[in-house]
Amino acid sequence: MRITITARHCELPPELRARARTLLERLARVAPRPHDARVVFDADHGRPTVEVRLHAARGAVHVGTARGTDQSSALNLAVAKVRRQLDKSPMRRRAAIRRAAGRRQS
Repeated sequence: MRITITARHCELPPELRARARTLLERLARVAPRPHDARVVFDADHGRPTVEVRLHAARGAVHVGTARGTDQSSALNLAVAKVRRQLDKSPMRRRAAIRRAAGRRQS
């Protein structure tokens, strides 16, 4: 999966870039066949904003946008929003139902 990290109107420390990459790799394990992910850090009027976009199978795009007191907290909130969307996705529910049905047959 290709991960793109962009900083607009702000500077990002390497630790925060590494943290963003780690969180997106975790999301990729949950998403059905992820293609690419983008993280955009922005300082909109001095207020940190983060947008996380995850492109998955069948054209599904999961987007989470959050504002926080700092870039790190905004990143955590945005990733949590995308994770919530992935947990609710119909593809994930169908796979869980198939796994449960397979366990009952054996």
